[in-house]
Amino acid sequence: MPSIRHALASALMVLATPGAYATEMGEDPHSSFSPCPDAASDPSLNGSLCTDVSVPLDHEAPEQGKAELFVRKFPAAGRPRGQIWMIAGGPGESGASFYPFLATVRAALPGYDVIIPDHRGTGFSARLCPKEESVSSAGGTALSGPEWGSCFQALNVDAARTRAFTISNAARDLALLIERFGADKDRLVYGVSYGTQLVLRMLTIAGPGGIDGVVLDSLIPVEDTQRWDLSRRSAVVDGVGRQVLRDCADLRGCGVQGGRLEERMAALVDDPATADMVGTPPRYAFGALLDDPETRAMIPQILDRIEAGDGSAMAEAQARREAVAALFEPYPQAPSSIPLVSLISRSENTARPALTKEQIAAEEEDYLFASPLPSQLISGGIPTYERDEYFAARPERVPPSLVLHGDRDPKTPYEGAVEHVASLEPAGPVQLVTAHGASHFVLMTMPSCFAEAVRTFVDDGVASDSACSAPR
Repeated sequence: MPSIRHALASALMVLATPGAYATEMGEDPHSSFSPCPDAASDPSLNGSLCTDVSVPLDHEAPEQGKAELFVRKFPAAGRPRGQIWMIAGGPGESGASFYPFLATVRAALPGYDVIIPDHRGTGFSARLCPKEESVSSAGGTALSGPEWGSCFQALNVDAARTRAFTISNAARDLALLIERFGADKDRLVYGVSYGTQLVLRMLTIAGPGGIDGVVLDSLIPVEDTQRWDLSRRSAVVDGVGRQVLRDCADLRGCGVQGGRLEERMAALVDDPATADMVGTPPRYAFGALLDDPETRAMIPQILDRIEAGDGSAMAEAQARREAVAALFEPYPQAPSSIPLVSLISRSENTARPALTKEQIAAEEEDYLFASPLPSQLISGGIPTYERDEYFAARPERVPPSLVLHGDRDPKTPYEGAVEHVASLEPAGPVQLVTAHGASHFVLMTMPSCFAEAVRTFVDDGVASDSACSAPR
């Protein structure tokens, strides 16, 4: 019997042919959706419809050729009330990052079609390295072994194509898709993390068009920030981590010596024995725990055990992180595109392109929590592109907009979101809902907050509360 993976790969190879979904059904591939070949591969995909769309590789130089975009639609039961477009983050994440959470979206928006494109460079859409990032390659859609070298070589050989994978081109893609497949009923657009940047870039370039509302989950800072750009991610992570320790110190029963957590951690992060127990630089290991409220809550216990020479609590936390990652295993297109992350991050989202390893190491000395991301920004090897006139520009008009943001977000800092919301308010009504205690990606880390805020925003035009917390 063929394996599930083999069966998926066979079905998903259909994607190699533009318009294959609709062609199989005898329909115009660029005007309709058809049953997805993988719809029976996982319950979350049941009933989904798919299409692919040709767009200019470079919208300002259409003579350079085409790129294919993959779009998946989850139709509403019965007559649709409207549609919500969901734009993933990353910038290397595909629409598969939403599939495990569709039940929450449907509960918040009954009667809405859910439409999830893979933005260019991700998932089943055109890839920076089509050969190495294909489902059928040695590492699947993630690069593996010698694929790194051949991929990076290809990116340099065809630098013009590489430089077409910009935020602005992706924003124009999104505007085109919404125009082509937009319904005449309510039309909402949701973006998370980098997806908020992409949605706002679309509104800056193309205007709101027929969009009736926008939901921005884990809003990025303003693009020209000198305080919260990606090169300063470790400072953001450390600030959130220390706040988490202070939160713990304020709670009865949170660690035997809760008030000394920062002091205790400072004594451990540079200890080689700690690194041996956690298996990675301790600052990075502790920083990664902040992404998930459950692993974050384990930090006092982890400290207790490490001080006793026992790394088992950290192993338990890492197992929890692996369990979260396993939510995406049914989707072979789910791995993040590292080439796209590198291209966009280094081209637009770092304020310190000349950052050195020595600077990073010196900065990390003062941190208890850190991220490896700044070091990844200085890894060259592929072309970058110049920022265009839309970088750091603000939309002239925005539809009614809801911003959902956790105040313990270690990736898109809460203070940066507050500042960004203030800068958007002249363009239209923007409401910030603070998810108290939530980490990054409120839909995932505090779904009850997402569901209530989005439901009331759509039904009443404004979220019922300016803050929410996880149910106790």
